[in-house]
Formats: sequence, C-alpha cells, structure tokens
Amino acid sequence: MRGMSTLPSSPAAGPAYSRRSHEIAPFHVMSLLARAQALEQAGHDVIHLEIGEPDFTTAAPVVQAGQAALAAGHTRYTAARGLPALRHAIAGHYRSRYALDIDPERILITPGGSGALLLASSLLVDPGRHWLLADPGYPCNRHFLRLVEGAAHLVPVGSGTAYQLTPDLVAQHWTTDSVGALVASPANPTGTVLSAEELAALSHSLHTRGGHLVVDEIYHGLTYGLDAPSVLQVDDSAFVLNSFSKYYGMTGWRLGWLVAPPAAVPELEKLAQNLYISASSIAQHAALACFTDEATAIFEQRREAFRERRDFLLPALRSLGFRIDVEPQGAFYLYADVSAFTDDAQAFCAHFLETEHVAFTPGLDFGSHRATQHVRLAYTQEIPRLQEAVERIARGLKTFTG
Repeated sequence: MRGMSTLPSSPAAGPAYSRRSHEIAPFHVMSLLARAQALEQAGHDVIHLEIGEPDFTTAAPVVQAGQAALAAGHTRYTAARGLPALRHAIAGHYRSRYALDIDPERILITPGGSGALLLASSLLVDPGRHWLLADPGYPCNRHFLRLVEGAAHLVPVGSGTAYQLTPDLVAQHWTTDSVGALVASPANPTGTVLSAEELAALSHSLHTRGGHLVVDEIYHGLTYGLDAPSVLQVDDSAFVLNSFSKYYGMTGWRLGWLVAPPAAVPELEKLAQNLYISASSIAQHAALACFTDEATAIFEQRREAFRERRDFLLPALRSLGFRIDVEPQGAFYLYADVSAFTDDAQAFCAHFLETEHVAFTPGLDFGSHRATQHVRLAYTQEIPRLQEAVERIARGLKTFTG
C-alpha cells in the first residue's frame, strides 16, 4: 500500500469546489494588470490607468507613525472593534468635517473597506435575499453578497440619474426579497456624488419599505469643487463604509472602518471576532497620524493634484471621441462611453495595451448594463504621463479596427 495516494480522485470536470467560488467572477482588471506588468518586464513602458490606486506613496507622517509603533512593540492584537484611540480620532473627524457627534462605540476598524463590506453584508443579508446596487458599480460589492449566500439585484443606471440609484428606481426594483440598497458617493467607476437631498430621499424610500441604507463613502475627501455630504447627516441609522486607502493613501496597509447604528454593534463585533480577530495593529497606530494638521496638508495637496489631472484628462478624451456625459465630482476615474469606436470594450482595451502600452479597464468589471460599450480610466498618474497617454490613445485610435 506504500505510495498509494490518500487524496480523492478528481472528476473529469475538475475539483468539486464550492458553487459560490465558481459563481464569483474574477476581478478582470487584475488580469489586465498582470499582462501590463509582463509587458513592463519585457522592456515596454506601460502607462497604468487601470488600477484604482493613487500613485502617491503613504504620506511621511503616517509612515513615521507606523515605524514608531513597530519600535514601541505595538504588534499584538487589538480589540476586535479596533484601537480605542483610532475610533475616537475618527469620531473627531466626523465632528470637524461633518459637524456630527458620532459615538466612537459605533465605529469598527476593519481590514480595509472590504472588511467593512464583509461585516455589513454578513449582518444584513440572509441567504436568498438581496441589496439593490447600481449597474455599473464596484464589482466586489456584489461578490461579497454572493459569498454570504445573498445576492445583488443590479439596477441599470445611466447618465440621466448620474449613474446613481433613485427613489423611483428603488420603487421599480424592490421585491419581497429586497433588504436594502448599497450606494456609493463618490462612486466607482463614475465619480458621481449624491447630494444630501438625494441621500435623504433614498433613505426615506428604503425605510418606508423596511430596508437598510448602506453607503460606501470610501472616496470622501477626494471631491472637486464640493465636499460630499455623509449620509449620517440625514440618516443616523445608515451603515457607512469607509477606508484609509484613497484620500489617506494607505492602500497596502489594508485599513478601513464601518459606522453602524448602536443596536448593530454587538452583532458586528461578534462577526469581527470570528472573521478576522482584529485589523492590523501597526496600520491602526499609523493611521492615527492621518488626522494631524501635517498629514491633512499633504492630503489636500494631493486632492488638488487629482483635480488638475481630471481637468486635463476629461476634455482631452472628449476631444478624441470618448463620450463622458456626466463630469465626475470625485474619486479619480472617468467612465467613458466608447460606442463610437466599438461594441467590444475588452478588445478595445487589449488593443491599446498591446499596441500603445496604455492600460485601462473594460466595463465588464463593473456590471452588465452597456458594459461592452464602456471603459474606465483612472487618472492616477502625473499630468506629463497623462499627456503621453492621450498621445498614445490618439495614435492607437487610427489603427483600431474593431
């Protein structure tokens, strides 16, 4: 018997992994990134407009705070809800930016904004139930719902509603299996922002149906010409997802937070204890520096840089024939209609990556509504690189035959 495998034989169709793993679609932009990196390794100069990650490294005060935490030995677990000092600092942020008095006990620190989404979806969605989500929207939102055996009911949206859900759309798509809606402001991939009045109307529409409102505020701080209101200014019972990755530039530190109604906190804490124990202690200590005047000055300089990039790239793409009907007010993306050139956005993106070495993302990642006619470009490069990208795109349009 020696040498005989104890592993079960694999069926001809492949390993019998869970149905949920097969039904969660891949994040296609990561395949695009892998191909772009392979081209770079082959010696090509690739301009990256595909990934939603700021090109700025973590601000020096935050890095220094992380280094100090390491030196001081702050490497042990924190409480599941997070470092008390950081929860108080975030509460202070809501007080200074939004004039809101948020009890720190309502704030849970999570491993990235994804951790906050995992907690909220685990708490609010039973198997077979669903949230309403805008299509297009951030893909991982619907995938987390599938992970907890719930679902996303994708609602097609367009420029007429600034790619956002509205009370009318909620009324049209609400069913007996609906438990709430998740909206993003500013939104990925469109960069549009919901006003306080629009958030209040959505809240009223959902609460009259016994539903929950969950708002992704991960891109707060990265708005141009306005400050995005927090849903908590009009609905204290809403669930708010946020992150240190975008405005605060801490992508690789994997740190976010969730604000929840007081009654939900014990259940969320129990979930956190079981799902991830606690967020990174080093990242939490480092994030305390995000709320200093020194760090804020850096973040505001970077916000202005993003505004300048948007103001360059938006008209430049429009002049090439990319249709962008709604000017993004936040985040760092342009969601462009390319139907003047193609009905195959994947082939379109592949052409520019392979021939001009400019990487941007096909609409497939963000849903199904007119996805083959849209692409997302992230203005996360300096303006000289964006200028070079526009020149390459203009050249590539002359050779595209799709």
